[in-house]
Amino acid sequence: MGRRYDPGRRQRITDAAIRVVGRDGIAGLSHRTVAAEADVPLGSTTYHFATLEELLVAALRQANEGFGGVLAELLPDQAQGGDLAADLARALGQWLGGDRTKVELEYELYLAALRRPGLRPVAAEWTDQAAALLARRTDPVTARALLALMDGICLQVLLTGGSYDEGYARTLLARLIP
Repeated sequence: MGRRYDPGRRQRITDAAIRVVGRDGIAGLSHRTVAAEADVPLGSTTYHFATLEELLVAALRQANEGFGGVLAELLPDQAQGGDLAADLARALGQWLGGDRTKVELEYELYLAALRRPGLRPVAAEWTDQAAALLARRTDPVTARALLALMDGICLQVLLTGGSYDEGYARTLLARLIP
């Protein structure tokens, strides 16, 4: 019997990895758990991703698209005026007001780069892309500072289990904008 053509399998495996990490954390990720979650043979996961590091890279890239998409929508290519602090505070509110498990997953994968050097280039890539989006409305140094503050705000909300205060975030963000 010939091999079955399945062009979406790699994506299904990546999606399954994200669900496994979201449910069980990175410690619960293995080729076996991902294969079971994706309902594919174990050999498919190792065919598409020889190592768990490769699978984590794909998962991190995909997870980064979440808030990156919110920022890209908010900060289109053409520069525009308006209240950048309010726009960014609203974006954080959108992101944190949605499915928090997605936000937690993104940060878990992002912070995994501390212990997994193979993830660092992907984390740096995300930081560079987000800073470039922010630099559409401000200078590059301020864009990096805003990104750091936004990360801090998100982490504080996630770690304390508190609610997001858009007005407070806007006030903090405005202090950094020249």
